[in-house]
Amino acid sequence: MKYLSQFNKFDFEEFSKEKRLMVVGCAPWRDQSGVVLGTKVDTVICVDNTQYTRKEGDTSTNQFEKLTFKVSKQNLDIPRESVVKPVNPIATIWGDFRNQLSVKCDDMLVAQKKG
Repeated sequence: MKYLSQFNKFDFEEFSKEKRLMVVGCAPWRDQSGVVLGTKVDTVICVDNTQYTRKEGDTSTNQFEKLTFKVSKQNLDIPRESVVKPVNPIATIWGDFRNQLSVKCDDMLVAQKKG
């Protein structure tokens, strides 16, 4: 079958509900021609209390995984180590093993400044 991935929807709100995202850097988000589209906000999942459905004996989480947000606002300057929440996130799963996440959002709210 073809085009099945067009019907996958990722519930980012549910995925992020029990997580804390800490900023580790910001940089311009550019398209392939170099035009600035917004800001890339690099984060790390510093807390992951999500109750995943796991195979017996598996205790892994997504804690300390890096997650980059492509934000449509330009010149965002969020201090490193601030805890953030994305505004209107749209996430897409990609990659050969469907284990990568691409997230675009309208803005980032700073829930807690540095620390």
